[in-house]
Amino acid sequence: MPVISAPHDFNEGHLFVDLKPVVDHPLYLKCEGFNFAGSIKLKAANEMVESAERDGILKPDSVIVESSSGNLGVALSMIAASKGYRFLCVTDSRCNLSTRLLMEALGSRVHIVADLDENGGFLGTRLEYVRSLCASDDRYVWLSQYTNPGNWQAHYRTTAPQIARHFPRLDVLFVGTGTAGTLMGCARYFRQWHRPVRIVAVDSVGSVAFGGEPGRRMIPGLGMSMRPPLLDESYVNEVIRVEEADTIRACHLMARRGFLFGGSTGTVVSGATEWLSRHGTPDITAVAIAPDLGERYLDTIYQTNWLQDLYGDQILDGDDIATALEPDDPAPREPDRWP
Repeated sequence: MPVISAPHDFNEGHLFVDLKPVVDHPLYLKCEGFNFAGSIKLKAANEMVESAERDGILKPDSVIVESSSGNLGVALSMIAASKGYRFLCVTDSRCNLSTRLLMEALGSRVHIVADLDENGGFLGTRLEYVRSLCASDDRYVWLSQYTNPGNWQAHYRTTAPQIARHFPRLDVLFVGTGTAGTLMGCARYFRQWHRPVRIVAVDSVGSVAFGGEPGRRMIPGLGMSMRPPLLDESYVNEVIRVEEADTIRACHLMARRGFLFGGSTGTVVSGATEWLSRHGTPDITAVAIAPDLGERYLDTIYQTNWLQDLYGDQILDGDDIATALEPDDPAPREPDRWP
């Protein structure tokens, strides 16, 4: 049993779920949510903070500031609390309420922007606010997850080798794309691997990370309203774009089997399942990266009123949800009554 003195010292990196019984395709899901920050963003946050400390950028009176849709903000809140820094997260109205409350519980401040940028998202507005803060006071230190090489280097050093260790015959890897840190770290690692690995980037419809028209995106996490500065498409074999309705259905399908994952994971699993339905073979070795768990989405993608208000009454009427329990499954027994 590990004994730790700092919350970022624990991060389970070797847990995989065999999703074939759920999605009917050979697919292993690398679960990245089992740490005190609850997501894969702990890796990038820790790498960027430690790099800033080594370079002398962070000082005792520094205030870390970062733009985040949620998970990185939680990770930085946890690390800042542990190390004695102050942290300000600049986010927007799509950030889940539970995520905002969690950051505040860890002692961070949260600023919510309300104005859309020119691509119909909030990222440009968030970044402009961060820049104005840094210009106003040199105590603010912006780690800039969108341009910081520590973002992808964290996954080159940890996430990709963890996958390679368990799957030496890996054929295809599905990676969700936000800042492109996870994507680029893994893609760079497997470019040097002993056998070809197909890298499939999964993006949200409405994101402009790989070009295309901007559109409404209500689920935080994956997708960008600008091209990610870290992205180098020469490392990517294919891009799959997933509708938010399919993200939601994938999340609910897994939940029906007892696996409660977040919106980013639902997007990746939906994209991977669609790709495997066209290209998969019985002996293919396919891995998808699950960035987060589902508890922070209980008031959004797992909340019926929220879903119906945004996506209509039929959002969960798809065949995938209807068949999550086989028709010949025995009827559930009546729950025990309380005394």
